[in-house]
Amino acid sequence: MSNLSYMKKLFDGVEVEWKVLCEVADIGTGRSNRQDENENGKYPFYVRSKNILKSNVFQFDEIAIVVPGEGAIGDIFHYIEGKYALHQRAYRIHVTQDELNTKFLYYLMTDSFKKYILGKSVGATSISIRKPMLEKFLIPIPPLSVQAEIVRILDAFTELTAELTAELTAELVARQQQYAYYRKQLLTFNDGEVEWKTLKEVALELGRGKSRHRPRNDPKLYGGDVPLIQTGDVRNASHVINEYTQTYSKFGLEQSKLWPKGTLCITIAANIAETTILGFDSCFPDSIIGFVADPEKTTTSYVEYLLTSFKSELQAQSTGSAQSNINLATFERLPFPFPPLAEQERIVTILDKFDTLTTSLTEGLPREIALRQQQYEYYRELLLSFPKTEVADND
Repeated sequence: MSNLSYMKKLFDGVEVEWKVLCEVADIGTGRSNRQDENENGKYPFYVRSKNILKSNVFQFDEIAIVVPGEGAIGDIFHYIEGKYALHQRAYRIHVTQDELNTKFLYYLMTDSFKKYILGKSVGATSISIRKPMLEKFLIPIPPLSVQAEIVRILDAFTELTAELTAELTAELVARQQQYAYYRKQLLTFNDGEVEWKTLKEVALELGRGKSRHRPRNDPKLYGGDVPLIQTGDVRNASHVINEYTQTYSKFGLEQSKLWPKGTLCITIAANIAETTILGFDSCFPDSIIGFVADPEKTTTSYVEYLLTSFKSELQAQSTGSAQSNINLATFERLPFPFPPLAEQERIVTILDKFDTLTTSLTEGLPREIALRQQQYEYYRELLLSFPKTEVADND
C-alpha cells in the first residue's frame, strides 16, 4: 500500500472538530527573568531562545509545549514532560481536555503555527507574541486514535531523521580524521630525508595584504568588480577558494594590492594559520599573508597542505592578547620540511584525492539531510492537513 493510500484510509470517514487553543489548553507565561539560572541546576529552564538553561527551582510539573514569546517566533517549540522552569516572556501550553493529544498539538504547531503567528505578531524590529494570539489559534481535533497514529508516524520520522544525521555526521568526522592522520604521516620525515627551509626561502613573494585607507568601512572602497576576501572567507574555504561575496571598487583597489590566482593565503589575526589558495585574482587585508611559490623549489599546494598539517604548532606561536595574532616574521624564521619537488608532487597528488573525497562528503551531508528533512515536512503536512468546514478563520 502506498503512503498516500494509507493516509487516505487513515482519514477515511474521520470527523474533525475545530476549536481555538484556549478552549482545550491552559496558556500562560513563566515567572522567572533568568534570576533563577544556575549552570549546575537540576531542572531545565526554558527561555526566549532555543537554548535550554538550568535552574535549581522548578515552576511547573506537567506535559506541555513551550513557545518563546520573542525572537525566532514560530521556529522554536519544546515538548516537555516533567518539572521545568520558565522565563516570563516564554509561553507554556498545557492541554486540559482529554480529546487532545499534547504531542499531536506539538506537531501541529510545528507545521502551521509560524505562518499564523507571523501574520499577527507585533513589533517592526523585534516581533513578539501576545497571549490572545495563542488563545485564538485554530486547531483541528480528529479522533484520539487518529491523533495517536499521526504521532506514531511523525515520531518515527523524527527518529529516522536524527539517526541519519548522526550516521552521516559520524561518517564525515571519521573521514576527516583519517585524512588528517594520513596527511600528518605523509608530511612527517626522518632526519636527513628533507631540507628544512623557511617560507621566505621558497617564495617568489611573501608579504601581508594591504588595506591602507581609513576608515575601513568607507562605502567608496566597495561595490566594484575586484574580488576581496577576508579572514573569515579563508577559514570557511577548502584547499582552494573559488567564490567570493565582497568586492573593491577602483578606489579600493588603488589603496590595496591585487594578488594573482594561485596565491596561498594565510590568516595571521582572529583566525590563526587558516589557509586556502586563491582560485581567482583577489585583494585581501593585512590580516592575511600572501605566499607565491618559487616553482623551482616548491608548489603552492604542497605548502598549503604543509601549513594545514602544522596548524596547531603555528597557532601556538600566537601572542596572548585580546585578539590572538601572529606576524610575518613568524613565517620568515620558522623552518618547514621540503623534500625534492618530485616527492612534493607525489604527496600533493595523494592529498588532493583525500581532499576531493572529504569535500564531497562535506557538501553532500547537508544536501542529504535537507532532502530527508523535506521528505519529513512533506509527510507531516499531509498528515496534519484537515479541511476546514463551517468554521471561522484564525481572526
